[in-house]
Amino acid sequence: MTDNLTPPAAQTQAQAQAFIGGLPKAELHVHHVGSASPRIVSALAARHPDSKVPTDIEALADYFTFTDFAHFIQVYLSVVDLIRTPDDVQLLTYEVARELSRQNVRYAELTVTPFSSTRRGIEERAFMAAIEDARKAAEAELGVVLRWCFDIPGEAGTEAAEETVRLATTDGIRPEGLVSFGLGGPEIGVPRPQFKPYFDRAIAAGLHSVPHAGETTGPETVWDALTHLRAERIGHGTSSAKDPKLLAHLAEHRVPLEVCPTSNIATRAVTTLDEHPIKQFVDAGVVVTVNSDDPPMFGTDLNTEYAVAARLLGLDERGIAALAKNAVEASFLDRAGKDRITAEIDSYTETWLAS
Repeated sequence: MTDNLTPPAAQTQAQAQAFIGGLPKAELHVHHVGSASPRIVSALAARHPDSKVPTDIEALADYFTFTDFAHFIQVYLSVVDLIRTPDDVQLLTYEVARELSRQNVRYAELTVTPFSSTRRGIEERAFMAAIEDARKAAEAELGVVLRWCFDIPGEAGTEAAEETVRLATTDGIRPEGLVSFGLGGPEIGVPRPQFKPYFDRAIAAGLHSVPHAGETTGPETVWDALTHLRAERIGHGTSSAKDPKLLAHLAEHRVPLEVCPTSNIATRAVTTLDEHPIKQFVDAGVVVTVNSDDPPMFGTDLNTEYAVAARLLGLDERGIAALAKNAVEASFLDRAGKDRITAEIDSYTETWLAS
């Protein structure tokens, strides 16, 4: 009898999801506050009852339904406002690491926006101590290596840029785990070239450049990030598909794109998953990494994003493993760390395929 047999396509999808679940991974584009799970957002909202954020976990699903990118930023900032004390910061950071560990993420570069916390009254050294304490505990207790990208909230302009670069480059304040410098928030009306002096200072201090660009604006924003901000990776870069010369440049110079498919749908940057340009990127020879961005807000996680990418790209297990190795290689982890995770990915894949 065959009535209860799983259809081949569904069986293949289930096998891919099972493979992805156990696959060692690196996450390069995931936001600190944006990774707060409904459970944590609910707990923080209960601590701060003056907030408009719902305390009911089921109500948060409706709250996290966005009409457009501007609405997403509005909701995102309301959650940022729940992070008011060093204890809030440490709790959030450790719980984000716990969620990553459950997905077999070995290494993550977490995008942190310190300006959002220091301007709300958290003392800067207390903020740094909170994220560093959580980082060290996560590595010791959960086996997740965390590093920081300090990003400028673009909507706050050059004032935020000055504060962010000061925190990122001042001895005695700059945290040990900091590896890169970024730029997030809205792109429309926030030209990238104005941030050049701040990126120059960060790069001079040894930090890597990883701005968001081309998510809700055209490919010219990506060119600006490359030219003025000396980007080593591009956050999103979705509109790069509209410019063949840009795709050729990204491919030739091996500038990775941090692709976040579900995020692009949730913020209306892309209309449907089937229209997502990830395959155009790969076909053009661009290095692609798969990431989750603000996973609980978008109802996703890194495992889900890998499954989406596998479907859109038509990947088997070896192809999925190659995507995972892209992220490891594009990371700012040291060579020994990269080799260790890559070897773990290879070992896992070979064992899976032999079983």
